[in-house]
Amino acid sequence: MLILTADDCRQALTMMECIDGMKQGFKAVSDGSAIIPLRSNIPVDKHQGISLFMPAYIAESDNASLAVKIVSVFNQNPAKGLPLIHAAVLVLDDETGQIKALIEGGSLTAIRTGAASGAATDLLANRQAKVLALFGAGIQAATQMEAVCSVRNIQEIRVYAPNEDRLQLFVDTHRGQGATLRNMVKCSSPNEALAGADIICTATTSAEPVFNDSNLKAGAHINAVGSFSPEMTEIPFSTLSRARVFVDSKEAAALESGEISQGIANNALQKEDILELGQALANEKLGRQSSTEITLFKSVGNAVQDAIAGKIALQNARNLGLGTEIAL
Repeated sequence: MLILTADDCRQALTMMECIDGMKQGFKAVSDGSAIIPLRSNIPVDKHQGISLFMPAYIAESDNASLAVKIVSVFNQNPAKGLPLIHAAVLVLDDETGQIKALIEGGSLTAIRTGAASGAATDLLANRQAKVLALFGAGIQAATQMEAVCSVRNIQEIRVYAPNEDRLQLFVDTHRGQGATLRNMVKCSSPNEALAGADIICTATTSAEPVFNDSNLKAGAHINAVGSFSPEMTEIPFSTLSRARVFVDSKEAAALESGEISQGIANNALQKEDILELGQALANEKLGRQSSTEITLFKSVGNAVQDAIAGKIALQNARNLGLGTEIAL
């Protein structure tokens, strides 16, 4: 079994490869060739924690993948000087069931979530898109930025977050680095970030909309990845009501996304109008209909993404000589 640390994973899992992998994964979700059992969870109330178990299997031969991700969220950890979240991905041989790799899950999740937005952006955003607005200043915002810049010729990146210290740290860390050798602007308000933006990525933990719909440019594309519960909505209902909405999985989005569940309940969305990204990837005629249309991709994430990302990371790590091999 190969053990990959967070640094190993970041070296082995390149963004463009992961974007291509996510496209195949979303197609598998929509065409039924992926098996994704509902995730199981074990509450650990004594320590204000919960552990979640998310398996997935893709049977299609060219992308055959089998993996399980384990994520633990323990609210007392920060007070102990520990991360709030710990995660790992077990990659199994799809022919034998043998455990092939143990990969640090935080880095893999960040990259594959960014890559999902990269896949959606490549399909749905206008080809001439130049300006990216980022809402959020955490790890996820960084991989959203990298993914979008991988599929569009972004010339200006605007970043807004309500925490000034985190915002400044993000800009200082990423300005002039790698894919962000572009004009990066630290914005003092949501309106400043949004005005004229061609692509918007929201990667926050906000329970309320992070921008005003009236400032949204015609033809904009939105990737919404921050909210992860039915109580959270990063996107205004007025935007949902006029956008063509795509999700990673209809079943998961209906259960876990506040934008989707609340949008339907408030008549901002019609359930039958929502498309899975995999449907549009398989038939591009279902994608963007005009240069002025608003498109929105809402992602809650699923284990298929982890399975494919884990497979790519394992293959590349072996080719690059990364990781530590141990005998079980």
